[in-house]
Amino acid sequence: QNSDRTLVASKAYHLRQQGERGKNSKSPYNLCLSDYIADRASGQQDYLGMFAVCAGVEEHALVDGFKAAGDDYNAILLQAIGDRLAEAMAEYLHFELRTKVWGYSDETFDNQGLIAENYLGTRPAPGYPSCPEHTEKQLIWDLLEVEQRIGMKLTESYAMWPSASVCGWYFTHPASEYFTLGRIDEDQAKDYAERKGWSEREMVKWLGVSMK
Repeated sequence: QNSDRTLVASKAYHLRQQGERGKNSKSPYNLCLSDYIADRASGQQDYLGMFAVCAGVEEHALVDGFKAAGDDYNAILLQAIGDRLAEAMAEYLHFELRTKVWGYSDETFDNQGLIAENYLGTRPAPGYPSCPEHTEKQLIWDLLEVEQRIGMKLTESYAMWPSASVCGWYFTHPASEYFTLGRIDEDQAKDYAERKGWSEREMVKWLGVSMK
């Protein structure tokens, strides 16, 4: 980032809810993840965090070793532990960000409070309800140099390797919440595809919406 914040390193693309809001939402408006970042007109300097963590690139070799030995129990157990470790690392990094790195949250939560996500901020992940489009993982990979630094990879379908991996964004806005995008209509899909520079074929592949 340059000091006058005029250099655009890359762009993240998101979609806005089109349906009616649920009664349990904090906001009465149709949401998009970009709502949680200050726009240029506000004059405020804002920040977006990114992360990519895994339980270790050795996971697959260890699991394959158990399977080769006919030990399916330990293979399944190791995979389950790996998944939990990856999620725990994402939670730990989020805690460090909130309380020390950016230091915007003074927390005294017990474990139940943390599990209930009573803290300020969210960490949505590409492929999940608020941002179901998987190719946005590439932005995280490029800016964080994920593969070069820790060996995590993306497949052609944007699945993460090793399987015990988590990536996403850290939002600090006090009103940020997890939400479900819902149905993507044809006009919205077309607009998104144009912004991403996709062909109709790519739009169908990644959004599952075809032109009539």
